Amino acid sequence: MKFLYCWWCMIVFTVAQMDSLPLPPQLPWQGRSEELIVPADHREITPVEKAKFMSTPRYKETILWMKNLVDRVPEFSMQSIGQSDEGRDIWMVIASKERAFSPEDMAKSKKGILLVQAGIHSGEIDGKDAGMMLLRDMAFRGKMDLLKNCHLLFVPILSVDGHERFSLFNRSNQRGPHKCGWRTNAKNLNLNRDYAKLDTPELQALIQVVNKWKPDLYFDIHVTNGADYQYDITFGFNGGGFISTPCYAVNIGKWLNDVFRPHVSADLSSWGHIPGPLVFAMNGSNMYAGVQDWTALPRFSNGYGDLRNLATILVENHSLKPYKQRVLGTYVLIESAMQLLGKETKSLRAATAEDRKTRAENVVLSWLPDKKIGNTDFRGVSFTHKQSTITGSKVVVWTGKAEKMNIPVYSSPGKKDSVNRPKAYWIPAVWKEIIERLQVHGIEMQILSEPQKVKVKMYRVTDYAVGTPYEGHIQVKNAQLQCETVERVFPKGSVRVSTNQDLGNLAIVLLEPKSPDSFFQWGFFWEVFQRTEYVEAYVMEPLAQQMLEKDPQLAKKFKKYCAENPKASAREKLYWFYQQTSFFDSEWKLYPIGVEE
Repeated sequence: MKFLYCWWCMIVFTVAQMDSLPLPPQLPWQGRSEELIVPADHREITPVEKAKFMSTPRYKETILWMKNLVDRVPEFSMQSIGQSDEGRDIWMVIASKERAFSPEDMAKSKKGILLVQAGIHSGEIDGKDAGMMLLRDMAFRGKMDLLKNCHLLFVPILSVDGHERFSLFNRSNQRGPHKCGWRTNAKNLNLNRDYAKLDTPELQALIQVVNKWKPDLYFDIHVTNGADYQYDITFGFNGGGFISTPCYAVNIGKWLNDVFRPHVSADLSSWGHIPGPLVFAMNGSNMYAGVQDWTALPRFSNGYGDLRNLATILVENHSLKPYKQRVLGTYVLIESAMQLLGKETKSLRAATAEDRKTRAENVVLSWLPDKKIGNTDFRGVSFTHKQSTITGSKVVVWTGKAEKMNIPVYSSPGKKDSVNRPKAYWIPAVWKEIIERLQVHGIEMQILSEPQKVKVKMYRVTDYAVGTPYEGHIQVKNAQLQCETVERVFPKGSVRVSTNQDLGNLAIVLLEPKSPDSFFQWGFFWEVFQRTEYVEAYVMEPLAQQMLEKDPQLAKKFKKYCAENPKASAREKLYWFYQQTSFFDSEWKLYPIGVEE
């Protein structure tokens, strides 16, 4: 009994600690969007409203509430888009006035399509509760006209397994909800690092939605982890920011900057919110050091959308704002986007079509490190520093008082690595996993029905480093590559991937080994680094002697090798000779994908 009593006291004490986490002071807020909340006795109240925005519903409660809604509204449908590793369905609600509940029917309608996905990090669950409120209001509170000129695809929880790792002890830096899910999925993989490599069933399901339903605009809804400032709803995309960022889809980026951002920001402001670009502090919490206008890699949603010419918005609500404020702001954001898309589908599709038909002669693989490109006015929160008695260093202390700042902006000045656009890539049939993942991306390919000899450029790795475990992979780092031109036979079942297609740039970034998000750098080809044939000294010793006698130039090379490697062992010297013979493995360190120039 004494043990049980102590155990219970410990739990109560720990929960009490969680309820009073020492977060920075809260900025006061009241907004017109509070009018969106229904009375406590309203028949169609959502779980989050019923809980006064203190808690969010679990997976089962969410899905049951959604099914109950869909069953009563002919304009709504609900489909499972896939299953998680733990066997949970990943649900998508389809809202369509003319009940276009298949990709084919939706395409026939010609209306704009908005895809909103919440809970990719399921502790950051604002989008789920905001979407539930908006669907309810479309069904029962006079907002069905939002579907007059556009369709809505809504995924309330993408990381369904992570959502059910439900606890008080998640998201310690966030103001609500009281309990929430975990950042990663059941295998501890971060779904918002998986867009390029596609390891997870959740991302594979989502990309199938993109391929089949072909949305015009895509929202990926998160909550920040960072510093304090006044903005409550921040959002961004490659090509935008406080000043600018480089991007692939230039016309989409211009549309998002010139059409989307002004419209949505004005709506958010009119409802009492403070919208802003994505905020990534250059130096921890010291906002005076500046912000980074980030160009995302394709492992992230906004980087992936940019590369495949899909207008993609990364939403980052501010974690230090109350849950109610964040959910209501997200509601306004989605509603505003639907209103805009209803009016501007034609202009967005024109921008998208322009980017999709562009075939850049030189394709960027990575961007240069950030440098200062200017200054911006910033709606910050004042702070002081104090000396930590724990670490001995200075720490930031936020005051909870609004402050106007003018701070530096850093951005990439341009490309670091790039490649001239090849005609195609040739992938041997044995690399089935690579072929299958390209197919999931929707990349078109020609499958060989018989062997074919092709002249291709190939990369051989001359040096590399081994990375540390990251997202389920050991990455290849700092690879040095040497080009070789060869005639090579690709067997039946191999594929030719042309770069003359809408997703040609995506194919290039996934298959060029210098690309940070290539399958090569993610570690899908470690097999080629392994030597499997050797030679014994009793063969190599007399063979080396014969080689020296027959080839004076080889003798000079060996003399030079010995001078440069005075500590080389007998085994290493014989190995040097082995490398000069036709017995040596010609496939060792050879990246097996051919490049047709």
